[in-house]
Amino acid sequence: MSQALYRKWRPQTWGDVVGQAHVVQTLRNALHSGRIAHAYLFSGPRGTGKTTTARLLAKAVNCTAAENERPCNQCAVCLAINEGRFLDLIEIDAASNTSVEDVRDLRERVPFSPSVGRFKVYIIDEVHMLSTAAFNALLKTLEEPPAHALFILATTEVHKVPATVISRCQRHEFRRLGVDEMASYLAQLARDEKLQAEPEALAMIARQATGSMRDAVSLLDQMASLSETITLAGVLEVLGAAGSVQTQEFVESLAARDVARGLGLIQRTVDAGVEPRQFARQVTDYLRGVLLAKMNNRALIEATDDVRAAMERTAASLELGRLVRALRAFGLAAEARSGWRPQLAIELALVETVEDAPADPPAGMGPSLHESPRAYGVPPTASGGRGTPAAHSLPVPTAEAPAENVAPDPPAAGPLAAPVAAREAAGGLTLRRISEVWDQVLATLRQRDTRAHTLFAQAQPYSLEGELLHLAFSADLPREKAARPETVARLQGVLAEVLGQTVGIRCVLAHADPGRTGLRVVDGGMVDIATREMGAQAIDLP
Repeated sequence: MSQALYRKWRPQTWGDVVGQAHVVQTLRNALHSGRIAHAYLFSGPRGTGKTTTARLLAKAVNCTAAENERPCNQCAVCLAINEGRFLDLIEIDAASNTSVEDVRDLRERVPFSPSVGRFKVYIIDEVHMLSTAAFNALLKTLEEPPAHALFILATTEVHKVPATVISRCQRHEFRRLGVDEMASYLAQLARDEKLQAEPEALAMIARQATGSMRDAVSLLDQMASLSETITLAGVLEVLGAAGSVQTQEFVESLAARDVARGLGLIQRTVDAGVEPRQFARQVTDYLRGVLLAKMNNRALIEATDDVRAAMERTAASLELGRLVRALRAFGLAAEARSGWRPQLAIELALVETVEDAPADPPAGMGPSLHESPRAYGVPPTASGGRGTPAAHSLPVPTAEAPAENVAPDPPAAGPLAAPVAAREAAGGLTLRRISEVWDQVLATLRQRDTRAHTLFAQAQPYSLEGELLHLAFSADLPREKAARPETVARLQGVLAEVLGQTVGIRCVLAHADPGRTGLRVVDGGMVDIATREMGAQAIDLP
């Protein structure tokens, strides 16, 4: 069985470590001066060399060569560590040894002297996975270990490591590797492995690895198994990615506000086998380059000269506000979960970016639910008249319900029935006025916060009690997310800007009322549904 490239070419000397010169130099200086700490904490993204550096340090402190030659990779200690048979190097995976019993067992073995080397080195990988009790059990040993013990903790999530542990360690932060230095290393590795590889293919592999050398080498290994020559086309096929030409053409259609062309490009790209989320990431990365070009930071763009020139042309034709909205929209699309129509998130991002904010409705002609299908999910008919509400949409109140100065219908038994628009807030604010500007509110909110817009676009103004506006949702999950204080504050700010006065917000759940035209509000959400419709019983736990 052949050995994976990332294991075969794991750095064996300090000079082999790529991109972490600040860490390597500090450790080498400590070795030369004899100022070795008793505990180290290596933190940083995956695949950046934390465990590799820990093993190098373990070799160096036990190497029998001269100080300036450690590790020599020739003495018995270095050879034993390279071959994985050095008894005084103990590697522990904290992800599978999280309990306090595991740490207690470790603590009982620490006092024993090394079998062969000068130091007994404990490398604890993914240390943030330890339980709170395990961290507490480890603290005393970290603070006052035996003179022969050296601890090296490695983690990708240093914020999960208790401050009491961090304070007992010498901390080193590993950084993500740049595309150029990774591509250069991959080129050297390909030459050593007698592989034929296009420079563009290696650059794409480096960019796809997002700073992780291990990911980059693993992908190169995969490509080497695919064909004798590693080409850009082959890399794009394996990644399920689009080429730079397709990405550039799509962004140009966005800048030209050509939605039809953009949608066609999305469909052709997906039909060609490109993974939609990967395409969204590429579009986001390209748009970032356009933003850098617009901000006169051309040197920061990681692309070829011709692509840089294309980005600069797009930057000149794309206004900053639309560019920022596009970055946010496609960034969210890149994280969207795939469904039965996976490209939908990208299509929506395109339309939301290109579409201008709607003009204010004429006075007295505010949009009703029938007149505003975009906001409430009610598709228009072919004639442009009233559409039929979709199955998931909120039902449409009668025309009489929102009329001004009309006495409300007597309330039905149980929860609230049809919305009442005649209640006025201080200053003459009415539900009709809010309904008239609701499209404008959503359009403004979309420019400020795409996530909040997505949530409140699923709601409709239901009733106004004093200065408290009830917004009706047809599903409980978006209602719960919209009801979060920071999300409500976003909408309140836009409403205050549009209406000229502050309005309180309450998000309620609404269902169709089969006995009458309109909505029936269910204030209790999931709990209310469970008790009312499923026979559940609410109890108080002691």
